[in-house]
Amino acid sequence: EDCLYLNIYAPAHAETGSKLPVMVWFPGGAFETGSASIFDGSALASYENVLVVTIQYRLGIFGFFNTGDEHARGNWAFMDQVAALVWVQENIEFFGGDPRCVTIFGESAGAISVSSLILSPMTKGLFHKAIMASGVAIIPYLKASDYERNDDLQTIASICDCNASDSVALLQCLRAKSSEELLSISQKTKSFTRVVDGLFFPNELLDLLAQKLFHLVPSIIGVNNHECGFLLPMKEFPEILGGSNKSLALQLIHSVLHIPVQYSYLVADEYFHNKHSLLDIRNRFLDLLGDVFFVVPGLVTAQYHTDAGAPVYFYEFQHRPQCLKDRKPPFVKADHTDEIRFVFGGAFLKGNIVMFEEATEEEKALSRKMMRYWANFARTG
Repeated sequence: EDCLYLNIYAPAHAETGSKLPVMVWFPGGAFETGSASIFDGSALASYENVLVVTIQYRLGIFGFFNTGDEHARGNWAFMDQVAALVWVQENIEFFGGDPRCVTIFGESAGAISVSSLILSPMTKGLFHKAIMASGVAIIPYLKASDYERNDDLQTIASICDCNASDSVALLQCLRAKSSEELLSISQKTKSFTRVVDGLFFPNELLDLLAQKLFHLVPSIIGVNNHECGFLLPMKEFPEILGGSNKSLALQLIHSVLHIPVQYSYLVADEYFHNKHSLLDIRNRFLDLLGDVFFVVPGLVTAQYHTDAGAPVYFYEFQHRPQCLKDRKPPFVKADHTDEIRFVFGGAFLKGNIVMFEEATEEEKALSRKMMRYWANFARTG
C-alpha cells in the first residue's frame, strides 16, 4: 500500500518566505472511503491567498486494525495524519506557507479526525486553529466493544486459517496478504475503529475533554440543518425516506440508536408528540438522527472547549444546493456534505475535479463569503 500522499495548492505568487496561512484538509468518508485527490484547493488558495494542503490517510482495516495489545495498537489512520502535519511543519515554508499558522479542517470523518487531533498529546505544536464541519470525536458508536473486536479477530483468523489468540501469528498472516485480499477481509468486519491506545488517545475521549487535557486552539464547529436528510439514511435504512409510522420509528430508535425500549418512549414523546402523518414522523425521525450524531456532540464539544478557555464559533449551514434539485427529494434541506462545495469554491474551479455544477449567482456569492470566513479564521482565529 503506497497511499500516503498530500497535495499542495498555492497562489501563483507564493514562494519561500511568503509565510501564507496554511489550511490542511482532512477528507471524510466514514473512515472507510474517501480521497484527498477528489478535492481541488486551487480556488480557495487563489481567492483567499492561503496554502491549501489535502492529505490522505489509511482507511478501514488498513487504518484501524488492532489486536487489543501491544502488537497492533490501532489508530494507524491518526498516525498518518500526525505524520502529514509533521511534514507540513518541516516543509511548508518552501512552498510559501507559514508553519506557525496552520489550520486543520475537515468534514464528517475528516472533522472527527480534526477533533481527535485536538485531543491527542502527539500533536502539540503541529497546528494552531481547527475547523470541524459535521463531526466531532465524541460522536456516538465510533468505538467498538472488546467483544466485537475479538469476534472480528476470530473471523479474520478463520479466513486466514490461524489462531486469533496469537497476535504475532495473526499479524504475520495478514502481512502476507495482498491489499485486495485485506480489503475483502475488511468487508466482513465492523469493529475496527478508533481505540484508546495509550499513545494517540491516552484516555477515554470524554474524560480528556472533562479534564481539559487537550490543545486550547481557536475552533469553528458546525452542522448542516439536515445532516441526516438523505445521504446517510439512504445508505442505512432507505425505507424510512418514503414515510414512517411511529412503530417503525420506535423500532429504529432501539436498533439504530441502541436506546433501551423503556426510554425510547421518552424520545418519542419529545420528537413525535402530536405527529400523526407518515411524512411528519419521518421528518422528525431524521431530525432526531441529526441531533444524536451531529448537533448534540458538536454542542457538547463546543461547551467543553469554551469551559477550558478556548475560543469557539458555532454555525449552522442551511442552503440546499440548486444542483441537487433533481437528485434529492424536495423535503431535503442542507444535507450531509452539502457545504463542502461552497467552502472549496467549487463553482469557480476550471480543472478536471467537478465540485459544483450549475451554481447560481446567489450560490457563487455564498461560496465567496464562506471561503472568506474560513480563510479569515485561518489568518487570525
